[in-house]
Amino acid sequence: MTVIRQDDLIDSVANALQFISYYHPVDFIQAMDKAYRREQNPAAKDALAQILINSRMCAQGHRPICQDTGIVTVFLKVGMNVQWQGDMSVTDMCNEGIRRAYMDPSNVLRASILADPDGARTNTKDNTPGVIHYEIVPGNEVEVHVAAKGGGSEAKSKFAMLNPSDSVVDWVLARVPEMGAGWCPPGMLGIGIGGTAEKAMLLAKEALLEPIDIQELQERGASNRAEELRLELHEKVNKLGIGAQGLGGLTTVMDVKVKDYPSHAANKAIAIIPNCAATRHTHFTLDGSGSATLTPPKLEDWPEVTREVGGNVKRVNLDTVTPEEVKTWKPGDTLLLNGKMLTGRDAAHKKMVDMIAKGEELPVDLKGRFIYYVGPVDPIGDEVVGPAGPTTATRMDKFTHTMLEKTGLLGMVGKAERGPAAIEAIKEFESVYLMAVGGAAYLVAQAIKASNVVGFPELGMEAIYEFELEDMPVTVAVDSTGESVHKTGPQIWKAKIEEQAIEVS
Repeated sequence: MTVIRQDDLIDSVANALQFISYYHPVDFIQAMDKAYRREQNPAAKDALAQILINSRMCAQGHRPICQDTGIVTVFLKVGMNVQWQGDMSVTDMCNEGIRRAYMDPSNVLRASILADPDGARTNTKDNTPGVIHYEIVPGNEVEVHVAAKGGGSEAKSKFAMLNPSDSVVDWVLARVPEMGAGWCPPGMLGIGIGGTAEKAMLLAKEALLEPIDIQELQERGASNRAEELRLELHEKVNKLGIGAQGLGGLTTVMDVKVKDYPSHAANKAIAIIPNCAATRHTHFTLDGSGSATLTPPKLEDWPEVTREVGGNVKRVNLDTVTPEEVKTWKPGDTLLLNGKMLTGRDAAHKKMVDMIAKGEELPVDLKGRFIYYVGPVDPIGDEVVGPAGPTTATRMDKFTHTMLEKTGLLGMVGKAERGPAAIEAIKEFESVYLMAVGGAAYLVAQAIKASNVVGFPELGMEAIYEFELEDMPVTVAVDSTGESVHKTGPQIWKAKIEEQAIEVS
């Protein structure tokens, strides 16, 4: 009989969450480097470079890879011969570990969990509760997987109940383009097949805990149907040409994982859950000897990467930029933003639109300004702001027409594509949408030299800030005519792959 102490699980969960906040798994680093070295689209290659540079910086600085430090999922396999020493439930132990990790003053993690999700949506302040899963197994140890999943990638999860004769491959290939770029590709797809509806989703999430090993599978060949699907989908998804950050390119997925389970004769449940460029998970085992020890990657595991942005770089002063200057920017152009920029996410946009409808004065004048869709991590030490990468821009689409029409807002900065309504509004008001790289939050934060709350302080990380910038890198994603690089880029690179038979695997 093994005795597992309460504090050992709490400490291990807390340490694991701090660990994965700033260390990518080595297999992920190696796969990202491989994608970077083979990428031929300059815009996608620069995005991959930013992700790799950011990853190395976070490992050295022990700061979050992404400003969205995720919702926590814990999978436990509890041995039948284990006895717990403590007065808390195992769920409460896990949540106490989460609480300690996210409130650690040495590396503050952003609390993103809201209670009453369809009502008051009140932040729980410590990122609890997590989502806890158990399996009781033979043995005298506790095996634990800890993951922190960003909201942007989780939002792109898909589920269907297929007919038994329907093609899994066809369904996946139809869904991936619908997922857009909000899940921050390249990453990994977890696919669950069979069981019941909830089982398929759980299989897909569990699949994401496995290491990236598609190259080894390609070399040895498939030994079952799940592995056949992995190989086929890896090749065919990458041939879609979606590429890094949806800009078009050779690598959309670095691996595809498939787990299946017996199902009812009338059903074929299927689920897809993507992992983003801020892949965060680790594994440890408790055997009664104390809390878990996690071994960090070595610095030499990261490649030495420098950005090669080419000749289309334009330095922009946001304090003096004019509508005429904005009209000269073309999709795919790289800009370096300088000067003052406002921020605002979902809650701030909702409040502003409501105030506009009531004829109330906004806390800030938006005329001729740029707004960045971001909810930064709290700063520590001498930081002016913590990691501050972009959030998914499509969530602001429903507010865009009102904001452009009523406030004179000139430009927006976020991640991923914009929807048809937002693109039409950008075209109508000759505005612009710029894309920052999702998964490069700490790198982006280095360009922010000052930060002040200028509106809605009660919203916490969703308040309106004013940032002072120095060479913040962005890409023109939708220009003033409504042309979107997220439409043209994948189309161009899908055609290149088909016409030139570029190797994508």
